[in-house]
Amino acid sequence: MIDISESVMQFLLALIVVGPLLGAVAALLPAPPGLKGKSPEQAVLRHGVTVTGAVLVAAIVLALGFDSGHPSRMQATTDISWIPALDVRIHLGIDGISLPLVVLTALLTFLCALYSYFNPPTGPSPKAFVALLLVLESGVLASFAVLDLLLFFLAFETVLIPMYFLIARWGGAGRTRAAWKFILFTLLGSVVMLLGLLLIGIKAGTFDMVALATDNGRSLTTSVQVIAVLAIGIGLAVKTPMWPLHSWLPDAHTAAPTVGSVLLAGVLLKMGTYGFVRILLPAAPDGFRTFAPYLAAFAVVGIIYGSLACLNLAKRGARGDLKRLIAYSSVGHMGFVLLGIATMTPTGVNGALFANIAHGLITGLLFFLVGGLKDRTGTTDLDTLAEKTGAALYGRAPRLGGLLAFAAVASLGLPGLAGFWGEMLALFGAFEPAAPLSRPAFLTFMAIAAFGTLLTAAYMLAVVRRVCMGAASQEVPKLADVRSYECAAWTPLVALTVVAGLWPKALLGLTDPAVQQLLSGGTR
Repeated sequence: MIDISESVMQFLLALIVVGPLLGAVAALLPAPPGLKGKSPEQAVLRHGVTVTGAVLVAAIVLALGFDSGHPSRMQATTDISWIPALDVRIHLGIDGISLPLVVLTALLTFLCALYSYFNPPTGPSPKAFVALLLVLESGVLASFAVLDLLLFFLAFETVLIPMYFLIARWGGAGRTRAAWKFILFTLLGSVVMLLGLLLIGIKAGTFDMVALATDNGRSLTTSVQVIAVLAIGIGLAVKTPMWPLHSWLPDAHTAAPTVGSVLLAGVLLKMGTYGFVRILLPAAPDGFRTFAPYLAAFAVVGIIYGSLACLNLAKRGARGDLKRLIAYSSVGHMGFVLLGIATMTPTGVNGALFANIAHGLITGLLFFLVGGLKDRTGTTDLDTLAEKTGAALYGRAPRLGGLLAFAAVASLGLPGLAGFWGEMLALFGAFEPAAPLSRPAFLTFMAIAAFGTLLTAAYMLAVVRRVCMGAASQEVPKLADVRSYECAAWTPLVALTVVAGLWPKALLGLTDPAVQQLLSGGTR
């Protein structure tokens, strides 16, 4: 921690939220100011790297200035009246729950911009691509930083349009259908969510998240809480995505460009689970308690369903698409996040938040690697990949094969890597759920979820075996191994996956006090 004044912290958080929007406007100018390149396209891509890099630096400085001794306290707060008639305020702030997500978003967006600079996307003008990438970053960062329900909804919706166009204009085969499916599912869920947010704000007399958390549902009747949790929960579940509202995700990932898949899995899915923790758990605890067993049931079904779908895609001769397989794996991994939240215990919720960050790092790395494979082979089909690599990626491109194996074992939850702690804590939370939740029911959920970890190991190892571990043949030419720009984009994800796995306290030390206060009703 470094000593930074509160006014500077406020400025940094405002810059992190607004800076990408200003950068998006600048990207659309005839020439990005202050930057030159061999061509206008290169200049605007360099502009994207510069803006996202500046936001990442601001996020790191903000994290260094964060008072880690009091992570449950909202810091770097800005509170300005915006719409007095509705008592809507521009209220920003971060605590131990939101800070890791802000840093993760800034990091992944910068790495995507860096990757795109050296490997430009094929499609329309790079100006539009960079502008959309920056608008997307701003919307996600705002979702994690705002403390007003209506501002949260606006930020939540801001990301839909840029992601729609990233898929529809720069995606692969089937991109138009996948983009429409994405936008329709998420918009319909958001309409229902808005009704729930309005219900809570009107009945409680405030849209302020901090005030709602402190009130802890005392000003809302149980029936109001139940209706609000159902309405808001549907919108959040679509974005998470929770089974059976997940069907837009595999198509979107399969069609999206590499950076679109990285950001979709790495940060967009986290907006849904963040909403469960930030809004529903503290503002409507009685209503959430009513639905917690059902949420846990859907979560474990998603774990098993996602794993079985991945196993089916990993079979020989199944014509499985590797991007689609990783998308289905996200359904299973986010099931563990939802299970941890459903326990309503500090252990389970901390596990959910840890799993959020771990999934962003590991799945972001997986999609980067699959994008690299597609650049080299022209396909993500498992059978075709096996043919073009001779099923021997270790021999054809050893560093690329080693990274793919590393990401696979991290995804299956190998102890010592980031994927292990979140799933384990979610299972521990299910072992002893909050009162008066049914312990026998949650023990059943825990057992089913634990079986899902075995299925995860099965399909991930099957992928590694099919792509990496065949006998090398001289008939199959060598592939280009990890390039320097790929190394720069992927190394931070590898390093953080290891650090989070070996030193989980770095993250849990931030989230645990904030979760404890959130579940206990703030200042009550």
